[in-house]
Amino acid sequence: MKKLIETLKNIWKIEDLRQRLLITLLFVAIYRFGSFVVLPGINPAMLSQLQSQTAGGLMSLLDMFSGGAFSNASIFALGIMPYISASIVMQLLAVAVPYVQKMQREGESGRKKIAMYTRWLTVAILLFQAPGYLMNLKMQAGAALAQGISWSVFMVPAVIILSAGSMFILWLGERITDKGIGNGISLIIMIGIIARLPQAFIQELTSRFTAISGGGLVMFLVEIIILYAVVCASIVLVQGVRKVPVQYAKRIVGNQQVGGARQYIPLKLFAANVMPIIFAQALMFIPLTLVQYSAPENASWFVRTMLDHHSWTYNVIFALLIIAFTYFYTAITLNPTQMAEDMKRNNGFIPGVKPGKETAEYIDTVMSRITLPGSLFIAFIAVMPALASLLNVQDAFSQFFGGTSLLILVGVVLDTLAQIESHLLMRHYDGLLSSGRIHGRGMAAY
Repeated sequence: MKKLIETLKNIWKIEDLRQRLLITLLFVAIYRFGSFVVLPGINPAMLSQLQSQTAGGLMSLLDMFSGGAFSNASIFALGIMPYISASIVMQLLAVAVPYVQKMQREGESGRKKIAMYTRWLTVAILLFQAPGYLMNLKMQAGAALAQGISWSVFMVPAVIILSAGSMFILWLGERITDKGIGNGISLIIMIGIIARLPQAFIQELTSRFTAISGGGLVMFLVEIIILYAVVCASIVLVQGVRKVPVQYAKRIVGNQQVGGARQYIPLKLFAANVMPIIFAQALMFIPLTLVQYSAPENASWFVRTMLDHHSWTYNVIFALLIIAFTYFYTAITLNPTQMAEDMKRNNGFIPGVKPGKETAEYIDTVMSRITLPGSLFIAFIAVMPALASLLNVQDAFSQFFGGTSLLILVGVVLDTLAQIESHLLMRHYDGLLSSGRIHGRGMAAY
């Protein structure tokens, strides 16, 4: 406790870090406040049926990612997921379309162009999803619209408000990234998830004492122990690294001799961090978006199965998407050829491996081998809510028992703590922990 208090004092002493944390808290507070601002013309007291719809199934996941804004008919109801979907499309295009590949190689100017196209694509997705959300709102809570206003008149301004709300969330996320601490988009998703935790915890505790086969306090403690074990395993995986030795040859720079030392390249077991889970979950919401335009009972068997996040079909496809996106995202974030060229340029080589092409192939092989078990474990954690449901765990609490929510929480928290620790270490203060280092997205232990 004394160490923690001292660390908090050190954080407050660093003016830049203090300002970044306060800015982050301010923007998060704005986001949470907006989640309760209901669409103009909607009576929040008449949304009980919509809230019942989002109490379980895939709708509960969508509501969780929006921080409860979906069930509140809020101006932020569509959340940040349309931007995630647009990012998926742009990254896929970067693999298949030469024009997008060329923009990626243009450096900062190319990234700005890609970001601009991603925003425009986000707007296009919002103009498609917003009417779907309003149609579902009309079916579930048609009486919530104020008297004297027809749905045909209400639709156009509501679509604009919903689209503007999501774009404002995107702006908040980007400002957090630039002016605050952590990745803003990921933080916003994490805050939405955490907002549901207290209610889910109380519901699960209540059910264990009230249900006939609830199991009482003993069963609840068993759940907490298993949850703790899963969290610890997730932290170990996210922080795990495989260190590849690199020998640097001696060379003369000016009048000094440099090099000759052995260093290590830290290759993370889960280099893609939480992005594969977020991307896969965004794709799994597509059937839900399509069904909003029609009655669920009229949908095909496959679509109905995909709407049940406890079904085998849903979880198998979800796991396969996570594995595929893990490899995909690792491939676009780590370039073995570039790493090999950088080593060769600095007179470095991996012992026993020829510089150049063979070094790139060696690094690629190592990354493939360590990515496979990491992706399989992450996929297993992602489908744990379905397994937890077999033990009569409440649907809301099972999302924290594993699944996308747990992985996002672990990844985002570690990434944010790593950035805070880097600020402390730069000012020669102790890190957040008395021993070891927090391995964030851009950090690794040596």
